[in-house]
Amino acid sequence: MRAFMGICLLAVAATPAASAAPPHFVSQRAGLAYLREGPSYDHKILWIYRHRGYPFAVTASFDVWRRVVAADGTTGWMSANMLSDQRTVLVTGKGRAQIRESASGGKVVGLADPGAIAGLKNCTPDACHIRGEDIDGWIPRNRIWGVGADEVFK
Repeated sequence: MRAFMGICLLAVAATPAASAAPPHFVSQRAGLAYLREGPSYDHKILWIYRHRGYPFAVTASFDVWRRVVAADGTTGWMSANMLSDQRTVLVTGKGRAQIRESASGGKVVGLADPGAIAGLKNCTPDACHIRGEDIDGWIPRNRIWGVGADEVFK
């Protein structure tokens, strides 16, 4: 037990003091962004994201760095310069998701493939208003990632 605690203390001491932020969502600003294992350019690159607009959840910050979580759970640090406050969502699930003309349903105005990225306008408890290439409509919340579980806004 003591050896385990010593290892934890060493790991904590080597990590910069990051301020925990209430989770909020951002999107990738540039077409290319590096996810690193720590908050500096000296840290190893874990992943390269090549999709402008890809959503991330910010869980902490340190100086100009943000600890982010991707839709698949991948966690790392990204420079704040690579992130935007513009809200986007990632379509999830299996098969195409229907996009409807209103939050309560209505006519199908489009279909979204899993992995598609769309701009986020607002959300009700059951659906979110999204926009994309020639599509503007409502998608069920259970088919997107990039919105908090209880987040409702206009």
